[in-house]
Amino acid sequence: MKQHQKVPFGIMGLFMAIGIVYGDIGTSPLYVMKAILNGLPAGQQSNPDYITGAISCIIWTLTLQTTIKYVLVTLRADNGGEGGILSLFALVRKKYRWAYFIAAIGAATLLADGIITPAITVVSAAEGLNNLLPSIPIIPFTIAILLLLFLIQPLGTAKLGKSFGVIMFLWFSMLGILGIFALVHYPLIFKAFNPIYAIMVLKSAPNAFIILGAVFLCTTGAEALYSDLGHCGLRNIRISWIFVKITLILNYLGQGAWIITHSTNIIHDINPFFSIMPQWFSFIGVIMATLAAIIASQALISGSFTIISEAISLDLWPNIQIKYPTEIKGQMYIPGVNHALMVLCIIMVLAFGSSSNMEAAYGLSITITMMMTTVLLFIYLHNIKRSLWVSIPLTMFFLSIEGSFFVANMFKFAHGGFATILIAGFLFSAMYVWYNGRRIKNRCVTYEPIAPTVARLDKISEDETIPKFATHLVYVTRAKYPNDMESKVIYSLLHKQPKRADTYWFVYLHRSDEPYHFRYSVKTYVKQKIFRIDIFSGFKQGVHIDTFVHLICKDLEENGKVNLTSRYPSLRDSGIEGDFRFVVVERIIRNLDLPPFKKTLLTLYYMIKRFSTSDTQILDLDPSLVTLEYVPLKNLRTIEKKD
Repeated sequence: MKQHQKVPFGIMGLFMAIGIVYGDIGTSPLYVMKAILNGLPAGQQSNPDYITGAISCIIWTLTLQTTIKYVLVTLRADNGGEGGILSLFALVRKKYRWAYFIAAIGAATLLADGIITPAITVVSAAEGLNNLLPSIPIIPFTIAILLLLFLIQPLGTAKLGKSFGVIMFLWFSMLGILGIFALVHYPLIFKAFNPIYAIMVLKSAPNAFIILGAVFLCTTGAEALYSDLGHCGLRNIRISWIFVKITLILNYLGQGAWIITHSTNIIHDINPFFSIMPQWFSFIGVIMATLAAIIASQALISGSFTIISEAISLDLWPNIQIKYPTEIKGQMYIPGVNHALMVLCIIMVLAFGSSSNMEAAYGLSITITMMMTTVLLFIYLHNIKRSLWVSIPLTMFFLSIEGSFFVANMFKFAHGGFATILIAGFLFSAMYVWYNGRRIKNRCVTYEPIAPTVARLDKISEDETIPKFATHLVYVTRAKYPNDMESKVIYSLLHKQPKRADTYWFVYLHRSDEPYHFRYSVKTYVKQKIFRIDIFSGFKQGVHIDTFVHLICKDLEENGKVNLTSRYPSLRDSGIEGDFRFVVVERIIRNLDLPPFKKTLLTLYYMIKRFSTSDTQILDLDPSLVTLEYVPLKNLRTIEKKD
């Protein structure tokens, strides 16, 4: 089975980190300074104090929020090498199960923000291209790029991904060089490193909270940085961040210097990012911006797949089909998510029309994600016995920063921020219903000792008056303990239709919080005849019950514990393997006496379940080898009382 491998530290690892981790945060210079200018009143857009103060806000936001919180502190909270808000939840959920509520809010807002990020990034690049080639329409060009990006997802991005690191390295190098050439015309811009200027602009500037909301856009990719921990490794991210941060700050300084020294050229919606480019370099710069925007969008799409995959394994999202188009670790494709993202991104482009309008909606939901990460980080630190004298001040410090950004971004709510909040609200509602509806349903499941059933199955397997159902009969069970079995399975085996088989297998799957963990154990109820297999599989291994069972059965056969050869005389002499039949039993809960709220949750749960992937597909079973049965819980209880 695939095992987790530590990402090697070195030149290739650093290039991988630059290409994968920093797409979102690395393309923020395309729109941050433009958003700040739009937030300043006319006549004050080239005020040296305001511009220097705004740059100071950017520098210290990147330092406090991205560097200290994420790169130095949060990246330490890894789950078997994996990062992200759901991996953080996985570290604490056994002791603090109620934390699912915090994790669901964070994951929902992160997904919602990921919908608008590709749109604003590609539109910003397209606007730069439109300035050079006015004949290129911005909206159709943007939609074409997004469509192409989403349509290639089923093919995998392995070959494309190899060039990401080189392109993004050139991109960041370009950012730094352009910034240096621009800032030499106003060296006083280096005063921005003094945090006093940041404080002054927030105190004195008109619309200070609008400016702060625009400043926040420079760090929106920090959460994605944490989510990509498993792809790139801690050391690679930390070392590459030094280079990335330097180039970002140089570019922001250069844009600030250009604004101050070109006060007469400042017009509405001007983008300082493209303005600092020499005219001869503009076309190259726009092409690089477009490539960087595509890479940033790809990273966010892949990140969305990862979030949904982890949410499924943590019982926060319905089971849906996941495909693995390449052999590269962690690379996956989820058709339903891809199609939804594609439609929503295009709707965002059509609804907002320009990067300026999107800036008004961008960033609100991600502030909520960051606050939820901070709260989960505090729970994690408490869980690993870190001193409260350290964890409480640290948590309050980050919450005060993020709370300020949240208040600032709330000004965007009426200007488009409601769009991402509505999407996040819908996603959170689905997670809440699924998590709690599933728990209600599971509480209705009854279990009973398996020993009497084992004795009956031993007799049934020898009873030739019962038609043989299969040579090897496999049930996937949710009974946690080997001495128990769900009543629904016993009902299927003995009551609904007695099922004679030569060998019975009961398979229980433990979804481990460790991403690439795999092991199994076998309990023998009757030698050569009745077994239980407990499979321990990491949340990134995927669910492949058919493959798992056959591999384990082969191991048991080699050890002489089972005979897999067909029991039919005409086939046994040829050494042909016996047939396998999988039975999937679906529970139908009816006429249960539940409080109205729980009954509503359960009804909504089943509504969502209709649109999720079937158990046969989720378990990766060959449909031709599966028998699907429905067991009404009400009827089952009646039979239990009779017995």
